[in-house]
Amino acid sequence: MFRYTQSLSSRRAVLGQAQKQRWQSSSSVTETAVEVDDQVQLPQLRSLTRTGTPLRMLILGAPGAGKGTQSSRVRESFGITAISSGDVLRRNIAEQTVAGQKAAAAVASGLLVSDDIIVDLIRNELGKITGSWLLDGFPRNIAQAQALDTMLEANNQPLNAVVNLRVSESVILQRIVERYVHVPSGRVYNLTYNPPKTPGVDDVTGERLEHRPDDNPESFRRRLEQYHKLTEPLLEYYDKSGVLTSFAGDTSDAIFPQFYAFLDQRFN
Repeated sequence: MFRYTQSLSSRRAVLGQAQKQRWQSSSSVTETAVEVDDQVQLPQLRSLTRTGTPLRMLILGAPGAGKGTQSSRVRESFGITAISSGDVLRRNIAEQTVAGQKAAAAVASGLLVSDDIIVDLIRNELGKITGSWLLDGFPRNIAQAQALDTMLEANNQPLNAVVNLRVSESVILQRIVERYVHVPSGRVYNLTYNPPKTPGVDDVTGERLEHRPDDNPESFRRRLEQYHKLTEPLLEYYDKSGVLTSFAGDTSDAIFPQFYAFLDQRFN
């Protein structure tokens, strides 16, 4: 295990060395922070933001762009609370909360879960967090973005970063075709990049994995068209707000060093 250094200058030096090592060997970036020295540990962003305020960040990207993977790496490297709107929705349905019951009723009727319900779920989730957070899967349209801004600004806690992942569509298509999901938890596997330890079986529960019927080229292209229709206005919205940054790459290992350097420079 790593140990935590005490001085801010020391911690910044550690991050600088870690960043340099990541860029020199980006092809071997792993799910956890680079082991710079067995005597130190990478700091927690929630206590080291330059402005003294927590990190409040969104991560955007097309289906299959690797949002969940990047969120996981950021959480493990910096100790930020990562929130997946899909996980929040599934948990509330399972726990039969008030909002979860409304969402379950919509799903049972074959309807999309309304913006109002999703906003309520996210509001409740963010209300439990006092430090830095990263939100994946929300907002998905301008109405949700405006509702989120209203929610945060009411507490004088506006967003301070929005990251967009740009991955070529041919790469995403390959990921989608090879994607398998553990439906109850939302855990996602890829036969090439992140295969389960036992083929067809979830690593944690041992339950069967499923390949979504719409994870095929034709369905993917339709979903991608819908994504662009909804997300292009979102990108413009956040670009005008001055909080949007985009990272490009065809693998998670190519994108994460950019993400890491961004967080180091902006919030450490």
